Amino acid sequence: MGAPLLSPGRGAGAAGRRWWMLLAPLLPALLLVRPAGALVEGLYCGTRDCYEVLGVSRSAGKAEIARAYRQLARRYHPDRYRPQPGDEGPGRTPQSAEEAFLLVATAYETLKDEETRKDYDYMLDHPEEYYSHYYHYYSRRLAPKVDVRVVILVSVCAISVFQFFSWWNSYNKAISYLATVPKYRIQATEIAKQQGLLKKAKEKGKNKKSKEEIRDEEENIIKNVIKSKIDIKGGYQKPQICDLLLFQIILAPFHLCSYIVWYCRWIYNFNIKGKEYGEEERLYIIRKSMKMSKSQFDSLEDHQKETFLKRELWIKENYEVYKQEQEEELKKKLANDPRWKRYRRWMKNEGPGRLTFVDD
Repeated sequence: MGAPLLSPGRGAGAAGRRWWMLLAPLLPALLLVRPAGALVEGLYCGTRDCYEVLGVSRSAGKAEIARAYRQLARRYHPDRYRPQPGDEGPGRTPQSAEEAFLLVATAYETLKDEETRKDYDYMLDHPEEYYSHYYHYYSRRLAPKVDVRVVILVSVCAISVFQFFSWWNSYNKAISYLATVPKYRIQATEIAKQQGLLKKAKEKGKNKKSKEEIRDEEENIIKNVIKSKIDIKGGYQKPQICDLLLFQIILAPFHLCSYIVWYCRWIYNFNIKGKEYGEEERLYIIRKSMKMSKSQFDSLEDHQKETFLKRELWIKENYEVYKQEQEEELKKKLANDPRWKRYRRWMKNEGPGRLTFVDD
């Protein structure tokens, strides 16, 4: 018996695979092949030469290009165009005149800018660099018109202004609240009386004031006394210029260098030389253990910080014991709190994930 004949489909498939194996190495080269023509649709003036559109040579200066553009713009402007017998050129109808006007405007925009004109001339001289022309064209076209640095600076300044007025509003609210607390209001009133400030507000004479004006002036005096005598820390402290975002960015290199110097000194003094921690270093370790920011830790009362130092909480074992005690104390408070009891009963009986339907 002779050799079995291959079916047509099987033979065609084998032949196709052989051709694919031969052509596969050539595919990358085939994909990179582009037309060698310098004028590409979608770039600049498309398949038209921008110089020919304006009717100028490649050596023309800016004045000549601008003069040619003005003449053609007046000729092909859609609102002013009037077709004439024997009119030649791209704009023979109002529709084609509008297209010609847009083409002229595109040519002028391309040639009036030195950098864009340089890219266009390079494309005419090197048509084979297809992808490079696309990159340069769209990188300039899509580039932001405003300097990014100016945008960032204006944004940072706006945020800083908002920060300042927001912090100042919070500070004034804190002062207004303290002025209503009897403890601070009485002390401020006594200080104002000793300094004779309240007497000046009640002085009578040519400029006699109404009761409302006197009351408002006394209130402002008390608030000013509280401002001068009370040091508010934390989120309601008096706003400082150096805390704004703009100044933080300006001072960032200084803070970074200061931190590096401080860290190197810490390593040298306490890790290498083995010195004992001072009060400032102990409070820093305690603050880090409690995971509190500097402003939060500074807002604590002095007697609380003294308690931390007496209990030597900078030592890890002592801090763990203190933390456990605080958790146990919090549990006892919650156990005796009637609201917490009601909440636990509700979680046990109802729970957040249950639905109750009332049938009426």
